Amino acid sequence: MVHDNHGLKRSLQPRHIRLMALGSTIGVGLFLGSATAIQLAGPSIILGYILAGLVAFIVLRALGEMAVHEPVAGSFAHYAGRYIGPLAGYLVGWGYWTYWIVVGLAEVTAVGVYMTMWFPDVPQWIWALSSIIAMAGINFVAVKVFGEFEFWFSLIKVVAIICMIAIGCAMIFFGLGNGGEPIGMANLWQHGGIFPNGVGGFLLSLQMVLFAYVGIEMIGLSAGEAENPTKTIPMAIDSLAWRILIFYVGALFVIMAIFPWHQVGQQGSPFVAMFESMGLREAAGVINFVVITAALSSCNAGLFSGGRLLLGLSKVGNAPKIFSELSTAGVPAKAIVMTALLPTLGVALNYFVPEKAFQWITAAVTLIGLLVWIAILYTQIRFRKSLSKEEAGALPYRAILWPYGSWFAIFFVVFVIGLMAYSEMTRMAFYVGPPILIGLTVLYFVFGLHKKERRTS
Repeated sequence: MVHDNHGLKRSLQPRHIRLMALGSTIGVGLFLGSATAIQLAGPSIILGYILAGLVAFIVLRALGEMAVHEPVAGSFAHYAGRYIGPLAGYLVGWGYWTYWIVVGLAEVTAVGVYMTMWFPDVPQWIWALSSIIAMAGINFVAVKVFGEFEFWFSLIKVVAIICMIAIGCAMIFFGLGNGGEPIGMANLWQHGGIFPNGVGGFLLSLQMVLFAYVGIEMIGLSAGEAENPTKTIPMAIDSLAWRILIFYVGALFVIMAIFPWHQVGQQGSPFVAMFESMGLREAAGVINFVVITAALSSCNAGLFSGGRLLLGLSKVGNAPKIFSELSTAGVPAKAIVMTALLPTLGVALNYFVPEKAFQWITAAVTLIGLLVWIAILYTQIRFRKSLSKEEAGALPYRAILWPYGSWFAIFFVVFVIGLMAYSEMTRMAFYVGPPILIGLTVLYFVFGLHKKERRTS
């Protein structure tokens, strides 16, 4: 078992990892994107979140199998390079770094949009730029400080959803806020049934559902700085399954039991509508605060992940050596600076096309993230095949339903990517994702990295 963490300090405690795992699944995709998915699928969206949650869990267990066996800072980029080939490791590393750059663009854009609710006269781009500067500052400090910020960022989101589910259940079963008359669950099958828009509507919603889960794989990047990765990583991953059921399925069940599905999202976030139905006038402001927190958390995590990816890439010669240098606090400061610079492009988007920025960026995020999931799954398959029967039997943590689970998840993700190409709403992702991969491949050969690999092999 390898424990090379490239000199990083193992300061992330179990509570940090657990909340990072949960917080990475609760973001704008749930608070805002769920409304669009509900309009497509109706009540069947609950089934979509369960199915996509199962696939996300398979991906995490596959990654966890490798991360516990070999907890390194480069994580799945390192594994892809080792078990598939140098070009694969290069593409996964730089592709995923690009993914987090795009996430940073999306999240600072979201912050800009929702801060205008409180400060309508302040330009959107100012909030986007301020967010990048603030989150970069957090990442420059020791990783334990980053873990603390992520812990509290995630806790805010968790508490908000728990309160919403509790209030919603009280309305559904005990008639709270409805004169003591229970609302019941009839809205789940009335108004067109479970599949009001047919199977087609359900299928088209799957890419939006998966978008909500993309990002959970960052747990693997924390392995290089976890205090005890052999215990912490499995604990975080395994606890994620039931938490997904509670926070996603539970929240959507409550929303669609209270409101007819075709009314959800007509007046903004479904979470705001639920609180307002209780007569809480401050609901919009509260949810606005939670969504801003979720966006900042994701941006913070993106800078963390991007910095560690550049560190891992530089250690194997796929990025300039300058990115392998650590600060006195034990963080890859120069790699973080590089990761923070490019999201400032989001500031330009917010300045020139604020009304279209978020739509353009999130479409690109989904495709790149799903391609990374496929890379993780295929890498795990190659990793398992590289082991002898005795070595595989001695693995301290294993992927579930091997090998059928990994192949099923690959098929599912490829199928959803096909749906993205079919749908006009998400087809624009293919104008961004493939050109990025082609450009990265050209640079790989232009800079002679393929020759370097032959010389060192």
